[in-house]
Amino acid sequence: MSDLPNLLDQKCQDIPPGTKGLVIPTIESYLNMLPGWDVTLDYASIHKTFSFKNYHQTVSFVNAVSWIAHKEDHHPEICFGYNQCKITLKTHSIKGLSQNDVIMAAKINALLD
Repeated sequence: MSDLPNLLDQKCQDIPPGTKGLVIPTIESYLNMLPGWDVTLDYASIHKTFSFKNYHQTVSFVNAVSWIAHKEDHHPEICFGYNQCKITLKTHSIKGLSQNDVIMAAKINALLD
C-alpha cells in the first residue's frame, strides 16, 4: 500500500454535489492501511470500536476526535460509554465513502499510536 498517499498528510476537502464515492477495491486497499476499521456490507460507511480503561480516558478520546473533526470539517458519528467508543465515518452528501472518511480514520488511529 506504499503507493497510496500518506493519509495523515492530507486534509479533508469539500465534496462537490454529484461526486461518486470510493469504489470497493479502493476501499479495501485503504482498509489494509487502517488497522481495526471495518466496512459495512453495503460499503457505505466504515467503523471502529476503541476500548479504554475508564470513562475519563474515553471522554478524552472523544474530545480529541471532536477537535480533529472540527479542524477537518468532517464529522463522524460518535457513540461512547464508560470504557468504549464507536466511531462511524460516512460522507452523507454522497451517501457513501469518500477520501475524507479514510483521512479521518487515519488521523483518529494516530491519536493512539
